[in-house]
Amino acid sequence: MNNKAPAKYHILARVEISDKNIKELPIEELWRIHDEACREFDKWWLEIKENPHEDSLKIINEKLPKTSLLDVKIEIAYRILRNCNFCERKCYVDRYVKKGACLLDYRSRVSTYFHHLGEEAPLVPSGTIFFTGCNFRCVYCQNWDISQNPENGIEVNAKQLAIIQKWLRENDARNINWVGGEPTPNIHVILESIRYLTELKVNVPQLWNSNMYLTLDGMKLILHVIDIWLPDMKYGNDKCALKYSIVRNYWEVITRNMKMLAERNEDCIIRHLVLPGHIECCTKPILKWIASNYRKALVNIMDQYRPEYQVEFKREKWRDIARRVTKREMEEAYKFATELDIAWEPVTK
Repeated sequence: MNNKAPAKYHILARVEISDKNIKELPIEELWRIHDEACREFDKWWLEIKENPHEDSLKIINEKLPKTSLLDVKIEIAYRILRNCNFCERKCYVDRYVKKGACLLDYRSRVSTYFHHLGEEAPLVPSGTIFFTGCNFRCVYCQNWDISQNPENGIEVNAKQLAIIQKWLRENDARNINWVGGEPTPNIHVILESIRYLTELKVNVPQLWNSNMYLTLDGMKLILHVIDIWLPDMKYGNDKCALKYSIVRNYWEVITRNMKMLAERNEDCIIRHLVLPGHIECCTKPILKWIASNYRKALVNIMDQYRPEYQVEFKREKWRDIARRVTKREMEEAYKFATELDIAWEPVTK
């Protein structure tokens, strides 16, 4: 974040692909080329990560190849739009024709962008870009005006997103924070915007602020692009996820994706919003999983829950979560995290 090493995408954009006619290749062949090139990327990235030095910044000014691993990712992403499976809802909608489960067609909409000072201390000021639309239906969503109403934003293309990122970085943003709503439905535009960012020679870490309900394909597309991960772990079981966010197989999907990050030793701050009455069923299982699987991660145990959206509109229906979390509940969560030796205090407000 201090411009002492290149962001991942600068490496990605220099991994050259010998087959220049990627638009003519079937998607199965594109994935084969992608996976092979990613192994080359990983060697390069690990070398820089283990031995960061200012000389590595020279890559930013190196000539871009005609076709790179980044170009392959962009091509695959736009192909997926025809039968969309970025997220585990797997609606398989042709988003050039109609909207997917995320409430979006092929176009991305941004509600706002600004330097966020309220994120975790190591990240601020964070250059947040808020997309509209979401693949979750959280009944307590605090951003429901944009997550469930995708028209509450302005359509942006990849070039415009690159210019926004450039402006945020030049005005002291430490990172670009993709958020919403949910960034997952916008993978295609994000990747293409980063291609323009490399041409502009802008160096800024990419941060993924997400519900992490991605498919393996979605994860593979962004894994070599994102420098900092800010995932939500909302529920410790599938029953609560289905009841409050209308998503299936939540625990299996989220832990699978989180393990992918842990195995790569990715930089990560996990967020867990404590829900009232959900210490035993959600908070403790999540903290146990983190302690066993991702000890490097920092954990923000959040007390910001408040009854919003459907919970506020229909308090009788949702009376089990129609209150704030108590001080006693938060103290129990903090104590449990401490007993598990989880690093939560540096990033929990």
